[in-house]
Amino acid sequence: MAGSDGLKQEFCRLFGDGGRLHVIRSPGRVNLIGEHTDYNDGFVFPMAIEPEVRIVCRGRQDGRIRLASTAYPGQVVEFSVEEPIERGEPPWANYPRGVAAEMRRAGIPLSGMDALISNTLPVGGGLSSSAALEVGIATAFLSLGGLDMELSRMALICQKAEHDYAGVPCGIMDQMIVAGARAGHAMLLDCRDYSRQFIRIDERDLRVVIANSMVKHELSGGQYAQRRRQCEEGVAHFKKANPAVRALRDVTLSQVEQAKAALGDVVYRRCRHVVSEIARTTDAARLLERQEYEQVGQLMLASHNSLRDDYEVSVPELDYLVEESMKVKGVYGARMTGGGFGGCIVALVQPRFADALREHLSAAYRQKFNVTPSIFATTATDGATVLE
Repeated sequence: MAGSDGLKQEFCRLFGDGGRLHVIRSPGRVNLIGEHTDYNDGFVFPMAIEPEVRIVCRGRQDGRIRLASTAYPGQVVEFSVEEPIERGEPPWANYPRGVAAEMRRAGIPLSGMDALISNTLPVGGGLSSSAALEVGIATAFLSLGGLDMELSRMALICQKAEHDYAGVPCGIMDQMIVAGARAGHAMLLDCRDYSRQFIRIDERDLRVVIANSMVKHELSGGQYAQRRRQCEEGVAHFKKANPAVRALRDVTLSQVEQAKAALGDVVYRRCRHVVSEIARTTDAARLLERQEYEQVGQLMLASHNSLRDDYEVSVPELDYLVEESMKVKGVYGARMTGGGFGGCIVALVQPRFADALREHLSAAYRQKFNVTPSIFATTATDGATVLE
């Protein structure tokens, strides 16, 4: 595999020859529908995509970790798994530091490691470059140690690393799909009990097209945490009437409507988005399984409108990409995907119209914003795997 060969040569240039090299592929993900539902114990419907983090690594006997990234030439980050692992500079290395610290805290024996990381995912594009890095590093440690780990446990360790070391209070979706995806399928994930149902995406019927607005989002900027707090305010209100309410997953849309005055406008709209989005997500999975693509597309549009108006996490560039997508023949639906405030849209399109969609969006967006968006079609891939 040519990509791995070039990466292995660069690894040897940085860290020297000798020893057995392991190669890990850890994919990005796109969420077809179910946004900001994961930390509300709801459902999400992601799939792994072709862009990826790839890691070449080799074990060490001294407990030292040396990390380099093709995205940051000249930087080599060092720490030891035999000493307390602290957050530090550069920020990208906090993800691997956090994974090492959390795996050690979980009692998993770790060896030292040299690792070179490459990435074809846009950082800040909402396609989970952070989870791909976390799960890739965890897979590398396990591979070097000849160890296995249950997928949910790996995902939770990586999630905690992102919370504590990157300062992002993310839900569980990204780590679960990156760790546990299945080629040719999307995963309907219950974020309460982590049960998974795989729904086939028939390549003969559908292409998934992702368009990057090139507006970089930054989840640790406070807006994401603010949305979580607003959801928690809603839960606190509903809990007064029913102590069994643990999350917005336990609330109905009619209860949200009845509580409109008591919640206040902003919290009411946040709750309305989450509760309606959970329903849209389970409906979309059921309809996709039945190959009712037009109805899936309508749910995607409703999801986007809710994210724009009720959750207020869209931006004009994402709105424009969604609107323009729907002008192209063969497009079933489109929506912003990821945390918002930039990043990407995802569209479902008939395969023969995927190129037309890409060409239209590229030309229209360039004319409107004087920026060329990155646009690609993808299939659903497997989750993190040891290639060599």
